Amino acid sequence: MNSTPDEETLDAALTLIHSRQHVSPKRLGDPGPSAEQLELILGAAGAAPDHGRLNPWRLIVVPPERRALLGEAFAEALSERDAAATEVQKQEARAKAARGPFLALMVLRLDPALGDAHPQERIISAGCAIQNMLLVAHAMGFGAGLSSGRSLYSQQLRRLFALDAHEQPLCFLSVGTVTGRKPARPRPRTSDYSSTL
Repeated sequence: MNSTPDEETLDAALTLIHSRQHVSPKRLGDPGPSAEQLELILGAAGAAPDHGRLNPWRLIVVPPERRALLGEAFAEALSERDAAATEVQKQEARAKAARGPFLALMVLRLDPALGDAHPQERIISAGCAIQNMLLVAHAMGFGAGLSSGRSLYSQQLRRLFALDAHEQPLCFLSVGTVTGRKPARPRPRTSDYSSTL
């Protein structure tokens, strides 16, 4: 069955995909997304591929009034891995939790009881959910970026977010108004990442 491409939809999709770029959380300020806009951003995640309909990931939103708790977890994680960390360094770690008006943690669910989809399929689903949210935030005129770091894998963070033994934190997603950005990096050519069998 042949389909006739909708040129307008295709152009809009390609423009959205190729114009989006990572924006560091430290370059995201107010205003952030409204409640209605957040519902659309988060709803886009639910359209990600999900073999077996396992919902193999979940998002934990970190509201402004809980950022200090996250900051303390970052500082404690730093102290745990570097006993010589100074108070200035710990304060810098705490400050990272306050960046960007919207912040959420993406958590991968690897519990075998969910179903028999391979862990790689679950990771792909989570990655697609993240990309959907990034694209919708970009379409709304917001900047968005992902962040990780060694604190992401600390026991302090696991306790704060009440992660169980089968859950793994993947990354933080930040969304807000762009206050500054780096020059766009050139995209790789298709020949840089594709070949023919």
